[in-house]
Amino acid sequence: MQQEFDVLIIGSGAAGLSLALRLAASSAQVAVLSKGSLTSGSTWLAQGGIAAVLDEEDLIEDHVSDTLTAGAHLSHNNTVEFTVKNGRQSIEWLIEQGVPFTREGERYHLTKEGGHSHRRIIHAADATGRAVQDTLIKRAKEHSSIHLFEHCTAVDLITRRKLKLAKNRCLGAYVLDSETGHVNVFKAKFIVLATGGASKAYLYTSNSDGASGDGIAMAWRAGCRIANMEFNQFHPTCLYHPQAKSFLITEAVRGEGGKLLLPDGTRFMDKFDNRSELAPRDIVARAIDHEMKRLGSDCLYLDISDKPKDFILEHFPTIYERCLTLGIDISVDPIPVVPAAHYTCGGVMTNEQGRSDLNALYAIGETSFTGLHGANRLASNSLLECLVFAASAADDILLRLNETPEAADIPEWDESQVTDSDEDVIISHNWAELRRFMWDYVGIVRTNKRLQRAKHRVDLLQQEITEYYSNYKVSKDLLELRNLALVSDLIIRSASLRKESRGLHYTLDYPKQGPEPRDTILTPINYEWP
Repeated sequence: MQQEFDVLIIGSGAAGLSLALRLAASSAQVAVLSKGSLTSGSTWLAQGGIAAVLDEEDLIEDHVSDTLTAGAHLSHNNTVEFTVKNGRQSIEWLIEQGVPFTREGERYHLTKEGGHSHRRIIHAADATGRAVQDTLIKRAKEHSSIHLFEHCTAVDLITRRKLKLAKNRCLGAYVLDSETGHVNVFKAKFIVLATGGASKAYLYTSNSDGASGDGIAMAWRAGCRIANMEFNQFHPTCLYHPQAKSFLITEAVRGEGGKLLLPDGTRFMDKFDNRSELAPRDIVARAIDHEMKRLGSDCLYLDISDKPKDFILEHFPTIYERCLTLGIDISVDPIPVVPAAHYTCGGVMTNEQGRSDLNALYAIGETSFTGLHGANRLASNSLLECLVFAASAADDILLRLNETPEAADIPEWDESQVTDSDEDVIISHNWAELRRFMWDYVGIVRTNKRLQRAKHRVDLLQQEITEYYSNYKVSKDLLELRNLALVSDLIIRSASLRKESRGLHYTLDYPKQGPEPRDTILTPINYEWP
């Protein structure tokens, strides 16, 4: 089956849905694909908030400076300024959509997080992502020009070059309907990757199960350059409990006075940074990792029990309720925490309009590399990036909607040479092996030997996965494993090329920061020079 739209958006988080709403306002016919339900992605899990200069005492220059500092001066100045200057407009647009941000009297309440010099995080209690996602879903369902497809996983992009045609351009995507098992063709004038990051490459992560780097992998296979994949942000505080899969303890807990403690109740962050608990995430995550290894502890603790219970219930109701179901009363008890893979700072190289190297293909949100985050993302700049670049991509696409791509006959997906698999245990085994060695060898602290071991293992895994992919019908699990293995390889290769420690990339073999900040750019063999 083939379907055709003006724009195909692969991904249904804050980036994808806000883009869809902006495009549909001009009557463009837009398809939005979601791998699971519309609430299954990482946006819905986001707790903290959105950073923007909204207070009269705050300055654009200060937010820019904080972002550049957190990014270890690898962020691109022009991109940072562009993003920050468009922050207020993006928040006002969300408010117009109906997002119920937390108020304090007549004003919106702004909190402060690590690395920020001012209170500038607008939020909806401690469930900002849920409030944003629910609002955008509601608005999208009201719009007749937006067509929502749940339980649909993109297999690969379709390009003119793949069809052996001249004048390369992205034409659409092959898409697996997980409920029927059929692979369908989605054609569009423009295709947008908004699939999120790749933190499921790691054993411990705060992300949803869908964070398997799909957009990054598909773009690489289609000939797009990828940048700075070595910078994987590990959130310092994920709840440590056998029943608490992927539950994050927002940085705002530390922003509102939460203290990090050793098992004996001693504070330790002042030994690592003069900002203590409010140091940027890379510093806090390394400090926790160091102390856990030094003490042989399974976890450390985050304590906000000195705050009044009413304050905790008002600001952190979701965290309070979740912890209470596990027997932890955070108004009395410290919270057991561990670092967890949280955010992919690198991705598909784009410009300020979201254009990738491949004509008609855009990438926005965590899938993209805009230059905003540098070597370490500043807290709550992620949703901001989704909103700002969705707006700029929408403007650019609307200017191009009258383009008429050259006609191309796209063949249906060919399953004539493959069979149903009776060896799905291979997928689960390889998935577990991949995530374990990525955690052990390519985690918070790295060495050349660890990276070499990881490269050897990922090469073997990719050979097995390629053989499996060639012989059996595709499934959601197989597609995610294939993409994760490729993205893990890109992470390992990028980390091996960086001969310094900077931001989120820390290696014992090169513990000092190099003299010049440079991006790590990987170029696929099928890249076409402009």
